[in-house]
Amino acid sequence: MKVRNLVGERFKERPSDCVVDSHALMIRGGYMKPVANGIFSLFTPGKRIMQKIERIIREEMDALDGQEVMFPVVLPGSLWEESGRYQSVDNTLVRFADRNGTPMVLGMTHEEASVQLVREYGATYTRYPFMIYQIQTKFRDEARPRAGLIRVREFTMKDAYSFHTSQEDLERYYARCLRAYERIYARAGVPEVISVAADSGMMGGSISHEFMLLTPVGEDSIVICPECGYRANMEAAEVIVENETVTPAPLTKVHTPGMKTIEDVAAFIGVPVTHTAKAVIYQKNSDDTLVVVFIRGDLETNETKIKNALGEAVHPAALGEDSPLVAGFTGPVGLPEGVTVIFDRSLQGAQNLVCGANEADYHYTGLNPERDLKDMHYIDVAKAVEAGVCPHCGKKTLTIARGIEVGNIFQLGTKYTQTMEMTYTDENGESQYPIMGCYGIGVGRLAASVAEVRHDAYGPIWPISIAPWQVEICCLRSDQEAVKALADGLYEELEKAGVQVLYDDRDVRPGAMFSDADLLGAPVRVIVSPKNLDQGVVEIVTRDKQITVKAPVAEAAAEVRRVMDTLQKAIDEKVPERL
Repeated sequence: MKVRNLVGERFKERPSDCVVDSHALMIRGGYMKPVANGIFSLFTPGKRIMQKIERIIREEMDALDGQEVMFPVVLPGSLWEESGRYQSVDNTLVRFADRNGTPMVLGMTHEEASVQLVREYGATYTRYPFMIYQIQTKFRDEARPRAGLIRVREFTMKDAYSFHTSQEDLERYYARCLRAYERIYARAGVPEVISVAADSGMMGGSISHEFMLLTPVGEDSIVICPECGYRANMEAAEVIVENETVTPAPLTKVHTPGMKTIEDVAAFIGVPVTHTAKAVIYQKNSDDTLVVVFIRGDLETNETKIKNALGEAVHPAALGEDSPLVAGFTGPVGLPEGVTVIFDRSLQGAQNLVCGANEADYHYTGLNPERDLKDMHYIDVAKAVEAGVCPHCGKKTLTIARGIEVGNIFQLGTKYTQTMEMTYTDENGESQYPIMGCYGIGVGRLAASVAEVRHDAYGPIWPISIAPWQVEICCLRSDQEAVKALADGLYEELEKAGVQVLYDDRDVRPGAMFSDADLLGAPVRVIVSPKNLDQGVVEIVTRDKQITVKAPVAEAAAEVRRVMDTLQKAIDEKVPERL
């Protein structure tokens, strides 16, 4: 491919609406163009990167005995009615009616379609286990698309679905898939991706992992223990709290005029915030009934954990004048009836707490939950904190990092096979529900994430395994016949050898040519110039500037291959063995 024929523009200025570097560089480099909010068209460089990532994914899925299939983008709403998700999923699922009035949806995930495809095939135990996968366009009406391809509405995704006759078989396969994902990320040039325990969310199931690329621009918070290696998404991280042992005091109502925040109350009474129980008030999305979460004053609530505890979503409460709760003074003693109450585990064993008295301008001191309240049941609904107690090793070493989710895997159990009545006859002639696993990777998000951590001030530094072109030849002074002839010959020789070459023979200044080359990010650059030709050499430089070689003209093509092999070997050395 010659740069002069490459469709798309490259430019210096950073677009004002790009909040992360990968978005800016992929727009500036002519990889993609926005069509609508969270929807992009891809130019050739972007498409070539996606194809290479897809090839890596296919090779790893095929090595797991996966069989590639294809599901529709548009699905009948009746399939989602079968699983129960047609109503339960929020507006990220696009619902519409066709010309006949039939309810339809745009596929944002394909669990229902996978079950529908193999429901008849999987009627006997002799056909298990098996895995099917696809790489397909999906649409999720994301409320806040941002960061280019990292958070979009339309996207390309690999999703795989495995079917098993026992939990043990699923767990064995799940471990193989987890390793396959580690291989995919390492082969794509980001071996630092880590797996973390995660919340299963709308997908269901009891066990799930997310794969995170740690970067400050990530939207997810990751809880990590550097001592023992514990890792979990903030939504799934268990919170362990140690409370002081103190001498119990009587429950006493005290006047706290105008003290509505827990910090003001603690300062007014003269106790640390850790000796308080604050009320965080929500309403259920389904009927707006009130939910009060009591938690130690220095901690924050985790809405995902609250949602899981209740089995439904909540939103922060809007308390009007007719509310039965007194904003700023709500407490667990004397709470009005009809309110759902959750006590966070941080209050277990605590004594002498300060809490609201359910009366304006009054709080209680000396609260002992086990003594003063009935039928106490504690649930972990707190957010993990920096330097918190690790739930695995017990040390106060937790750290919080930011990360981009680049993949996820789930043990779904029988959530979908049972609701959609997919059964098989076992060896005893009895009907059973297959057990499922689900495994997803966003192709575009992975490409953008690689650019996010593999770039400099001038452009992306693509790993050679996914770079749109492996080599770029920069012909300086193409108006000089000898220089042009050498560059043309090298271009032809490398192409015949199977090297993916981008060739820039435009009559432009060297600075402009190199600027475009930086934006296109080919890992190996070959510079053919009058100065080099006078010395009988060509200059070979890697995009990251780690390798610079001046090779004799006759050995140029061979030297380019050696440099390419060096870059590929550096990637291969970090790819773990398959299980």
